[in-house]
Amino acid sequence: MAFPIRSVTDPLVHHGRHFGRTVHAFCNIRTLINNGILRLGELADQPDESFSAEERREHKIFTALLQSVAGLEERLLTGSEEETGFIAELLRKGASGARGDDTKSLKGAILDWITPKGQALNPPLARNVKVDRGFHHERTGALLCPTDLDWSNPETKEQLKSGELLVSGDRWPVFLYAGCSFDSEEPWNGLLRNPLLICAFKHVFTSPSSVDKEPKATRSGNARIHGMRSVTAGSIAYIATQVRFALCSSPVFSRTDMVTDSERFFSSILELLEDPREAREVHDLYVWWNR
Repeated sequence: MAFPIRSVTDPLVHHGRHFGRTVHAFCNIRTLINNGILRLGELADQPDESFSAEERREHKIFTALLQSVAGLEERLLTGSEEETGFIAELLRKGASGARGDDTKSLKGAILDWITPKGQALNPPLARNVKVDRGFHHERTGALLCPTDLDWSNPETKEQLKSGELLVSGDRWPVFLYAGCSFDSEEPWNGLLRNPLLICAFKHVFTSPSSVDKEPKATRSGNARIHGMRSVTAGSIAYIATQVRFALCSSPVFSRTDMVTDSERFFSSILELLEDPREAREVHDLYVWWNR
């Protein structure tokens, strides 16, 4: 059966954009859908405990996808394998396109937010070239420095700059914390409350011009289009990942880039925010974001 060629404005592309920004930025959507269909069909009678933690996590993402797109479940269960692939590709296209758009627009905007008021970065950083960012620059290096390292230590700074010290995605940078201050005895203090994250969230979900004006992060723009009234674990992890990438020196956003290790970084934040043992702290964090 042949399907009509649809334009990039197909509603599924728009849903894919929102899914990538608010639910999961890195999952393989085709695999997610194929496994999800199995769970709804021939594996429907299997008890939840028979699936691994990773499989349960994946199915939770699939369920979120179904809930975000009206009629999608019926289309997937009744459609052909070809149509399922077509649907997955449109969603993937949307998620990938949104990520690319956000990466591009944040590249320059981030410099405005990290430059102290009334001052200039020294040395200056180009808005369109990232080679001098990351650990090569005092300002971006200080923000990206992992909480377990001391940026003021010249030896540490040199090792980070040279690449002798590689930072994996699960070693969190100080910019995730309010005031860039990490308290090892109270690790939730200020976590995911840095103004940089708020600026980036508004830039992506409201509009670039709202960063200095709009008090509520989810009031208009992309957030309102999709009926988004509060932050999600996925949206916070996504914004943190985008900010981290904007600060680093890597030119191309890639899930498999072992230098930036973006996928592991994203997943580590998502796992914390979805950990039932952290429910109270996460609730307080959401209240703070949605205030």
